[in-house]
Amino acid sequence: MRNPKILLLGPPGAGKGTQSSNLVSEFGIEHVTTGDALRSNKGMDISDLGLEYDTPGEYMDRGELVPDEVVTAIVEEALTSADGFVLDGYPRNLEQAEELETMTDLDVIASLSVGEEELVDRLTGRRVCSDCGENYHVEFDQPDADGVCDECGGELIQREDDQEEAVRNRLDVFAENTEPVIEYYSDREAFVEIDGEQSLDAVWADLKDAVEDELQS
Repeated sequence: MRNPKILLLGPPGAGKGTQSSNLVSEFGIEHVTTGDALRSNKGMDISDLGLEYDTPGEYMDRGELVPDEVVTAIVEEALTSADGFVLDGYPRNLEQAEELETMTDLDVIASLSVGEEELVDRLTGRRVCSDCGENYHVEFDQPDADGVCDECGGELIQREDDQEEAVRNRLDVFAENTEPVIEYYSDREAFVEIDGEQSLDAVWADLKDAVEDELQS
């Protein structure tokens, strides 16, 4: 069985990170995310793109948004060097989706579907250790002692971007920019929609089956 090339789509809070980890463990592939790819290629020479800076790190160190063409170049480099992958966080818009088609062929395009109110509950309930960054949830993954990290004893806090107004803004941005990407792929033979409101195990079972079915076809 060949190493699959998987695109995982879904809104913030849909569980893409958890399921990407499952795919990496099960199929021995790489997890490619835009954030990790940018951090790994901060010194990449992009001077031939004619932009303001010559490396992605110069944008990142200044807290500036890395231009789309730089993100695309870095993702292409990461995919080219990967023997099978799960891509998470790219493409975020139709222009990037069209660029991705020139880079690679995808075996599976999986979209995790979760309703807005469920997403709000998941994201606003997240708590993060202020010291070590460990993640918890007020409902689904509670620490042993209320407000205290199991790993290091640090204080658990709610990040500003996990407060309800910020969460709804993030979901609005996703709906405007990335939902059209899901529609773009929805009629492809490789596309599968998975109910992301099931238990984590049930979502994983459906996703694993989808990948294995495609690889055996």
